[in-house]
Amino acid sequence: MKKKILLIDDEEKLRSLMARIITLEGFEVIQAADCKAGLKKLQHEVIDIVLCDVKLPDGNGVDLTLTVKQAYPHIEIILLTAYGNIPDGIQAIKNGAFDYIVKGDDNNKIIPLIHRAIEKAGLQKRVDILEAKLEKKYSFEGIIGKSKNIGEAISLAQKVAPTDTTVLLTGETGTGKEVFANAIHQNSARKNKNFVAINCSAFSHDLLESEMFGHAAGAFTGAIKDKKGLFEEANNGTIFLDEVGEMPIDLQAKLLRVIEVGEFIKVGESKVTKIDLRIVAATNRNLTKEIEAGNFRQDLYYRLSIFSIYLPALRERLVDIEELSKFFLKSFSNKTNKKIHQLSAEYLHFLKLHNWPGNIRELKNVLERSVILENSNTLTIDSLPYEIQQLSDIKENEDGKMLSAFSLASAEKIHIQKVINYTNGNKTETAKLLNIALTTLYRKLEEYKIQ
Repeated sequence: MKKKILLIDDEEKLRSLMARIITLEGFEVIQAADCKAGLKKLQHEVIDIVLCDVKLPDGNGVDLTLTVKQAYPHIEIILLTAYGNIPDGIQAIKNGAFDYIVKGDDNNKIIPLIHRAIEKAGLQKRVDILEAKLEKKYSFEGIIGKSKNIGEAISLAQKVAPTDTTVLLTGETGTGKEVFANAIHQNSARKNKNFVAINCSAFSHDLLESEMFGHAAGAFTGAIKDKKGLFEEANNGTIFLDEVGEMPIDLQAKLLRVIEVGEFIKVGESKVTKIDLRIVAATNRNLTKEIEAGNFRQDLYYRLSIFSIYLPALRERLVDIEELSKFFLKSFSNKTNKKIHQLSAEYLHFLKLHNWPGNIRELKNVLERSVILENSNTLTIDSLPYEIQQLSDIKENEDGKMLSAFSLASAEKIHIQKVINYTNGNKTETAKLLNIALTTLYRKLEEYKIQ
């Protein structure tokens, strides 16, 4: 597809000649004689580059540059002038012009300049597309689910996002805490600054302190130069402290200092480093119990939990499994170049029977595995992991009738199968957990044909 050049010049002969030269280079040229006509063309044509004279009957190309860049920031503008004027040239660049050249003397530069401008415009378009995708990915609209409890969590996050309030995300592992943290950041005034995430359970005590707060050269063996910590990297942005309940108690005191006065001391230094950032923390632990056990500071808990949001487990939002599964199916089908378009009703039914201890992260892994194994264009139960396939809730009774998914016998069979799986087949332990006699368990196993 030909790139479009808008040529604005009131000298018709010169404009026609330049248009012919540019057209011979493979570009499509749209012509206009003044500012008004040029702006009208921009409204009706998809323009890549504007080539504009500085002196026009109804305005000035330098001023027009600012108007065009404000309305169409992706368009690059090259200004042409009969007489070089340094102040005009400086102002043109400040207004966003790609370049400012003199007519006649610089005619041989125009075509190479157009190519460079088009290259820059194309790069900016790709950046804009990537930024739009990133913003959509980490927006609240990108959080999948229509269940009431996930809707409540999204609503709370949307209300707190524009503020600078510290947020504590609670819930089981795999419920999407980092997705929420990113969405909160992207919908805040800090969205154009860094979002930095750190898992507090992934480092030893000393390494965690260095990663969080940085260190001075010589602070410890191997510290050969100064290092900025992640808190400093996140300055003016947002830092996400995942698994904050795993943080050692003495580091909690340093974190409290950051929250209260916005300062900390690097490892091996004596001077204070000042920062301004927002903290979003997450934990799968019950922090009130950790306080009682002496593992977590009560004063830190109060500062972190100013605004707490609970993210529900997947088993608490079964209605969202289908939508989540379809999203992961599309993603992994594209990645593996497979044409798998749908989930079978039976496949989806079995997904809803599973307890999902790993939550959304586990569901994602199951869908990826299924896509890899599936040979048809529809996901079937044959591609499910063995433990999910064993959750069959259908059997024939003595009369040859099928038990429905909602029958009491079906629910009992599923529960017994889950406990058997949990005890790795230990019948005595299973009977104990079910609070029934061992003889009763054996009778149930035989009745439901559970191995």
